[in-house]
Amino acid sequence: MRSYIIKRLGVGVLLLLCVSFIVFGMLYLMPGDPVTLMAGPLVKVENLEGLRIQYGLDRPLLVQYFDWMRKIIFEGDFGISYKYRIAVGSLLKNAIPISLKLTVTTMLISNLIALPLGLLCAYKKDTLFDRLTVNTTLILTAIPSFWLAVILMLVFAVNLKWFPVSGFESWKNYVLPVATGVIGGLASTIRLTKSEALEVLREKYVTTAYAKGLDRNTVLTKHVLRNSLIVITVNLFMSLPWLISGYIIIERIFGIPGMGSLMIDAIIKQDFNVVQACILIITVLTIICNILSDIVLGLLDPRIRISVTGGDK
Repeated sequence: MRSYIIKRLGVGVLLLLCVSFIVFGMLYLMPGDPVTLMAGPLVKVENLEGLRIQYGLDRPLLVQYFDWMRKIIFEGDFGISYKYRIAVGSLLKNAIPISLKLTVTTMLISNLIALPLGLLCAYKKDTLFDRLTVNTTLILTAIPSFWLAVILMLVFAVNLKWFPVSGFESWKNYVLPVATGVIGGLASTIRLTKSEALEVLREKYVTTAYAKGLDRNTVLTKHVLRNSLIVITVNLFMSLPWLISGYIIIERIFGIPGMGSLMIDAIIKQDFNVVQACILIITVLTIICNILSDIVLGLLDPRIRISVTGGDK
């Protein structure tokens, strides 16, 4: 198991280095000049050169990249926001907790609803309940999240006035954004749970459990769901970074100052350091979740780690 974890961590570090260099290189691919953006269009050329030297933008690309990574790793310094003239870390410090509150709440509610429904769909395969549940979730998934967010806002905030239109002051502000994320993510988890549960239901030990006289709920929860959790657990790890990236538009629609709103504002205003930091955090989170899912998968299923390490236990 140790060799398996080391290999997964090694691949993750290598991937992180490659992706971080690509993210940093966006500074030179995006239109515009950060120094001109800071100083304004009427600044003199000699002043621009002074600012480039001050912010280290006159150095070679690789030197800037390694200095950027060193500051992030050892100092937690993502640089200065060219637009607001404050540390990017302070902007992220305010935005990340809001986005995490949204995404974690959405993930928990989505799984609490989807896991029992997927299990029941597998148990009642090809019944009216199964077809109605699967088809309904597929229709809801096909609806774009931004369109669903606008519809929920018009119905429940504008017309019925049950919830606020925007903001993040109380729990009511989170109801509509979380509902948008939950509705959009139900179908994939339900279908995954159903497919895994169907495979487990065909196993002989499930038939043996029924033959021993165990009731349906015990068999479904202790045998079927428990042995279906391998792929479901991996999906749980991998859904978190996708939720954060998916909330970029939703946060903007509901006026929630999370990472999504921060990133969109930074793109519009060409605030390169903020864009780099947001994309890097989402990328790092994706890689970490990927590594954790591989490790958990190896722990739950010995066949996976044996195939990778050649028999390492």
